[in-house]
Parts: sequence; structure tokens; C-alpha cells
Amino acid sequence: MQIKETTNKGLKRAYQVTIPASEIAGKIEAEVKKIAPQVKMPGFRPGKVPANLIKKMHGEQLHAQTVNDIIRDSVDRLMKDKELRPAMQPKIELGEGYEEGKDAELSVELEVLPTVEAPKVDGLKLEKLVVPVEDKAVDEAIESIAGQNKAYKDAPKTKKAGEGDQLIIDFVGRVDGVEFEGGKAEGAPLVIGSGQFIPGFEEQLTGVKTGDEKTIKVTFPEDYPAENLAGKEAEFDVTVQQVKVETETKVDEEFAKNLGLDSLDKLKELIRGQLEQQTAGLTRTQMKRQLLDTLAAGHDFEVPEGMVNAEFQQIWAQLQQEASREENPQDALKEIQNERDEYFAIAERRVRLGLLLSEIGQANGVEVTGQEMSMLIQQAAQQYKPEDRERFVQYIQSEPMAAAQLRAPLYEDKVVDFLFDKAEVTEREVTQEELEAAIEAEEAAQAKPATKKAPAKKKAAAKKDDDKAEKKPAAKKAPAKKEAAKKADDKAEKKPAAKKAPAKKAPSKKADEKKPAAKKAPAKKAAAKK
Repeated sequence: MQIKETTNKGLKRAYQVTIPASEIAGKIEAEVKKIAPQVKMPGFRPGKVPANLIKKMHGEQLHAQTVNDIIRDSVDRLMKDKELRPAMQPKIELGEGYEEGKDAELSVELEVLPTVEAPKVDGLKLEKLVVPVEDKAVDEAIESIAGQNKAYKDAPKTKKAGEGDQLIIDFVGRVDGVEFEGGKAEGAPLVIGSGQFIPGFEEQLTGVKTGDEKTIKVTFPEDYPAENLAGKEAEFDVTVQQVKVETETKVDEEFAKNLGLDSLDKLKELIRGQLEQQTAGLTRTQMKRQLLDTLAAGHDFEVPEGMVNAEFQQIWAQLQQEASREENPQDALKEIQNERDEYFAIAERRVRLGLLLSEIGQANGVEVTGQEMSMLIQQAAQQYKPEDRERFVQYIQSEPMAAAQLRAPLYEDKVVDFLFDKAEVTEREVTQEELEAAIEAEEAAQAKPATKKAPAKKKAAAKKDDDKAEKKPAAKKAPAKKEAAKKADDKAEKKPAAKKAPAKKAPSKKADEKKPAAKKAPAKKAAAKK
């Protein structure tokens, strides 16, 4: 194999690789000998078929497979001989006009990872904003729970139902005079004004009393999940079993026990823990962005253009999707187009941060254990249909780059935790509003690589700027097939069709997802809106 370097500029490399025809022919001969014992042909004993007949039968297939294998091996040898660390998959092309019996001319183009000096991790100083959970916040949270768990008592029979009252009803629905599946229920609870049932249903029950019977007419929404009912007019015969009025929900021991807890103190303890967990998450987010801002400010090195382009395309696709949902999509698209250069700078920052974290992790022995990786795979497999989960696991285990994508977020969190432990951290008590304001200020700063202030949409796009640094592989930075050179978001082009990952299961469509938990009868699926 002969190698000629044709480009060496910045991080870009290009090579012309010549594979002699004799080497290809030798590989084909070896493959013929390998498969000969298994080849069967009428008139010959197994293993005795002449090589020339085997070539005649399988020559084209053998040649194609051998050339593919030699190309792969030659590129691997090139990477090893030249000590290259590809940032992404190399671009490999077989010269035009190649045919059997001729030398194979390959062109190999790639970008290499930059040489990054491991940042010093000693002397880091971070401020930790801590939000103490006050008793008032716990009490307000419990009051909110009480408000969501309203209790009702029977009203006098003369009481006319109004906004906020609960009805216990029986109903039968018909379309074109025919009852339909799921259109019937007994003892179904309905709070007037809750928006629980399809438009027009609740409004027509305003003013009814216990024992009343009423026929109401409604039209199912055009986007109703049951296609046989979407857009159809229907009649419901309704019998009001009981009108109920809301009663005061007392926050006491009985209330806590109704929620499945031993006491009111246990409820308060649980709520306090949840609030502390929420604020701890915000505190970590603020510290992490502060940390990565420090790293980004102290390092400015060339990053692979291909990785930046891939990251930018991900950002851009998200922005376009968000813009398409705006009231004036064309104006929104025009706005982001005017900020295109700044979004590109955000993508570059993400890539640089990913490479920095990778370098820190490798230099300090940070790694994801086999047990942790197994848990990640099993958790990710739950996103797929049961019949596809095993195939997904096999795919991850056989594809190093797919495994790197899955590993990257956890790896980055471990690197960040390592840096937190190394840093000199000072704590300062703040309110939750002050903590959220600090995070927003950092988001805005990250979202304006240029001098002018970034618009609101930019802040939304860059909100997870540092969080997405984790998507740059941070493990080994060696050959092309290893994860360190691979950007985790660059999924589609790396997955061979033969080993395609199973499709994720679609979310189930629930026609009654806004109904109360009690009495989820089939009838309510037709009457309740999605």
C-alpha cells in the first residue's frame, strides 16, 4: 500500500492511497480457499470444486466484498501509521474507472482532533447559590396539593348546578341514532367548567338539578382521536344522579393519611425534600454553567469544522421547528436568519467545550463503568417497543459510536462532578427568584458571542448550551471507530442500514387523559376530549 499526503492544512488532512492489484488478487485467492470446503456443485464432492469454477460462480460477490474489506483495513492502517485522530468519519472514495485487475486508488479526506493541552483543574473558584426551603414554601405547596384534591358533598336536591359544582351522571351517546363504542357510562363524575369533556357538553348541564334528565347535542372536534367520531354530531341522553358542591379541604392528619402517608409531619417532610431537590437542580445548573464559562473563557483553539457544522445543523433544525409554530412563522424564520452567524458561534462553543471536558476526563482518569453503561442501555431500551428492546441492546453493543452517544451525557456529568470536587466553592444564600435570574443572565451571556444583545429566541436556543457540551464524546480519542472523535448528536450518517436501531414506540393516544383518576369507564373515552 502506498500513501501520498495531498492536504495538510490546519485540522484538515487528505491522502491518496494506492492498493496494488496483486494485493487484491491475493486476498481473493485466500477467500476462495477459505470458502472452498463449503461450496457444493453437482458432479463434485464437497470441498473438491475447482477454484476457477468457484470464481465463476461467486467471483463478482467475492471481489466486491474483498475490495470493501481491503479499503477498511487500508484506512485503519493509514490512521495508525500517520497517528491520526479523526474528528468524524473520514470521507473515502474509490477512484473512478476502477475495475478488477487494476490498482485501487483511494482518496481519504478527514479532519483531525486538535491537540488540546489539558486544562489545569487546581485553583478553580466557584460560587454556589443556595436556596433555603422555608416553612412558608412547604405550606404553600401543601395548600396547592389540597386544591388539586378537592372534596365534594351532596347538595340539596333543589340546588342548580353551576361553575365548579360536581355532577354524578349516567349518559348514553348516539351518532345518527346509533350508540357508539365508549359512548356510555354510569356514575361518571364531571366538574362543570373543568374542560374535561368535549366542547359544549358541560355548558349544557349548567342549571340541572339532582334527578334531572336531559338530552344534549354536541359536535366532536375535527382532531378527535377516534376517527369514526371526529367532526361528527352526537346526542347524549344524560341522567343526573347527584349534584355535589365543593367542601373545604382541611390540611390535617386525615388529609395526609388519605394521600397514603402516616402523618401530616411526614407529608411536610416529603414536600420539603422535593422542594430541596428542585432547588438543588437549579443550583447545579447555575454552577455548571459558571464552570463551563470559566473553561470557555480560558481556551480558544481551532475546532473541527465538520463537528461544528453538525452541531449547528442540530441547533438550526430546532430553531426552524420552533419558528414554524409561531403565530407569524415567516417573521420568526427571518429573525433567526438574521442571527445565523451568532448561532454558528454557539455551535463552535459547544464543540470546544466538549473537547475540553474530554481532555480533562482522560487526563484525570474519569470513566463510565461497565455497570453504569449497562444501566444506561437498559434505561434507553425502555423507549422502544418490548419486541424491539433486545435488538436495540445488540445494536448499541455492536456499534461503538452509538454507544458513545449514549455514554456521553453521563461521562460529562462525571467530569463536571470531578471539577466541582476540585474547585474552591463558596456558598451564598439567595431566593429562588434570584437563582433563576442568575441562570437566565448566564444563558443570555452564552447566547451572545457577538457584541449585541441576543434576542429572546436566541436565549431559548442557547438555554442548554453548556448542557449540550456533554454530547461531544469524551472517552478515548484514538482511531476513527472510537467514540472520542464522535459527536453524539451526529447519529443518522453513522448507522449502517444492516444494523438499524429499532424504531422507538409511539406514545399512546389517550382520549381521556384529562379525566379524574376515578371511574375511567370506556364511555368517558368518547365523551372526554383529548
